[in-house]
Amino acid sequence: MTDTTEKAARPKETAPAAGPARARAPRRLRLRRGLTPWLFLAAPLVLLITFTYAPVANMVAYSFTDWDGVSPELSYTGAGNYVELFTRPELFEVFFVSGYYLAASVVQIVVALYFATVLSFNVRFRNFFKGVLFFPYLINGVAIGFVFLYFFQDGGTLDSVLSLFGVHSDRAWLGTPVSANVSLAGVSVWRYLGLNFVLFLGAIQSVPGELYEAAELDGANRWHQFRYIIAPGIRPVLSLTVILSISGSLSAFEVPFIMTGGATGTETFVIQTVKLAFQFNKTGLASAAAVVLLLIILAVTWVQRRLVPDDKVDLV
Repeated sequence: MTDTTEKAARPKETAPAAGPARARAPRRLRLRRGLTPWLFLAAPLVLLITFTYAPVANMVAYSFTDWDGVSPELSYTGAGNYVELFTRPELFEVFFVSGYYLAASVVQIVVALYFATVLSFNVRFRNFFKGVLFFPYLINGVAIGFVFLYFFQDGGTLDSVLSLFGVHSDRAWLGTPVSANVSLAGVSVWRYLGLNFVLFLGAIQSVPGELYEAAELDGANRWHQFRYIIAPGIRPVLSLTVILSISGSLSAFEVPFIMTGGATGTETFVIQTVKLAFQFNKTGLASAAAVVLLLIILAVTWVQRRLVPDDKVDLV
């Protein structure tokens, strides 16, 4: 009788000790689950801070100095660089060149949207045409600059092709500001068309296929399908491409720098900033110009997001 009582009492004695152990286990599990995502994010965050946010912070700091980019000594000048930047109109006149690239980006979006819409349906050799349209975006920008430099030179590829159709042109395609900027903007259209095309194509293919079938049963043609199904369905991606196009137009650099170096009235704001830093050794002023460009792009993006908010699209 006594042994039975002792055996019955033993679980009651160990039961209180099991309670805290069970409580600690879920707490440790929750802690481990909470830390696991941050462990995966640690390396990308370190790289992002090291190569993005830290250089931006240094750029902002340099914009308040007169550093020449070489000397170890630099003195604080306050807002002097920004005052000089805004009191010299010629430093902002280069933004007029961005108008060519802005107009070219409109053409680029329209053409990319057209091809994405056509090739999203059942078309012969559509995979081949997809590759053709996307291939220019894979080519290095420096290589593209050199290729089109020979393409537009006097007696070059463009003149040879035009002569096959009986058109003999003696004009220098990169010799005047208007023709040079139009030519360079055309090159940017050719290069970045593939990126917008892929973005639009992916957005269009994400639209449920039964919507097209229902529209065809209701007698809708391709234009009606585009207007009432495709256009509303890709609105977030279209908004993204507009932001990328505007920011790219304001910060055009690679193609004009390689092909003309900013000569013949093709100098962009970024080319001017690079020259201020590395040619005239005014790194402080160049940093202020880069900060102003960053603020302009952020402001344009904010205004665009306010005018065209990212509302949830429900096509069903």
